[in-house]
Amino acid sequence: QIQLVESGGGSVQAGGSLRLSCAASGGTFSGSTMAWFRQTPGKEREFVAAIRWSVTSYTDSVKGRFTISRDNAKNTVYLQMNSLKPEDTAIYYCAERPTIKAMGLTSPHDYDHWGQGTQVTVSS
Repeated sequence: QIQLVESGGGSVQAGGSLRLSCAASGGTFSGSTMAWFRQTPGKEREFVAAIRWSVTSYTDSVKGRFTISRDNAKNTVYLQMNSLKPEDTAIYYCAERPTIKAMGLTSPHDYDHWGQGTQVTVSS
């Protein structure tokens, strides 16, 4: 059973930066598509970014500000968040599915495993 543990959340002022990490265990990380989603109260979980092999995808609102990357030797995926805005405030979740699954990238239903989430708060 794959387990995902996020870290790196916190509180920053607008314009600041944070780097989220998601450590995976229990599976073959190099064969996984990894993604970050975020969620605010009363709203659906929203796709942020994904990485499949070395190919990355982003939602439009974070393009040019966020960077997803992975270190297969450390079984870890990262989300570098720069130029943060108050609207980026959310709980950020790491998600995983085997890359061999021919599915989309942006729906929560496309992923099999989830972390517990880490809070990111951006103040104006």
